[in-house]
Amino acid sequence: MAKILSGCPILESLKLCFCDALEVLVLSKSMRLRTLEVERNHWTLGPTQIVAPYIHCLILTSSQVSPCTLVDVSSLAEAKLNIVVCPYERTTKADFLQDMVLKMLAKLQNVEKLAFGEIFIQVLSLAELRGVSFPMFKVKALALKTSISQNDIHGIERILQNSPDSKTLKLHIRNGNTIPEVNLDEYVASQGMNPDLCWRSKDGTYWNRSRCDVEPKHVVSFMKRMVKTTKTLEKMVVKLEDTYGKFKELVSKTLSRNKNVSIVLSTMPMSCES
Repeated sequence: MAKILSGCPILESLKLCFCDALEVLVLSKSMRLRTLEVERNHWTLGPTQIVAPYIHCLILTSSQVSPCTLVDVSSLAEAKLNIVVCPYERTTKADFLQDMVLKMLAKLQNVEKLAFGEIFIQVLSLAELRGVSFPMFKVKALALKTSISQNDIHGIERILQNSPDSKTLKLHIRNGNTIPEVNLDEYVASQGMNPDLCWRSKDGTYWNRSRCDVEPKHVVSFMKRMVKTTKTLEKMVVKLEDTYGKFKELVSKTLSRNKNVSIVLSTMPMSCES
């Protein structure tokens, strides 16, 4: 990798896919590199340490196979993070994932644009249930992929509460790859918590835990809650999967009365640059 990089002195974008043999990624000499994307699945290792002091955008998919540490990302302005786990695993390394995620968050406090995937949010929810402290963020634009289930709400609310400067919130509501509920329940039970009680929202609201179609009332209730949680929010962009197209009219009617937040509904994919 060092030889490749030395031959690319004006490299601006680098994408690495399933690079098992690359344990430490050092990009200290790539002074023009602005975008780094590291992709791996649930059985590949990939870099465990990233030194990239000049990048502005990081797109990183981690796994529970091995930790990934952000050693130096001091110029970072945008980060998109998610985790993949094997859906057939009987256990989830919950403590391991929480430790990795919280260390990443500590490096992202000055980032202005943050995007988190479904499993990343679920891991944050586990940390929130345990009462782990989260850093404060200077983020102005948040993007979250969620199935708006009980397993997501705690993590989402904590991130929003710790982002007092956020102006834009993008929600991609979808049924994606998540940690199996039985694994989540087994973990919280091992921590001395009652799974039937701990996943409830603090105000007693019930949220769907299944991965089946989300009911319209849950979509509307979730969006209302997000508006309430983020005091400085000016714009909310909601991307609905095709199966949620029937919700658009209901969501539009219910939230159109809010004069402080502009609501935009979309069925088109939200790109990295949007």
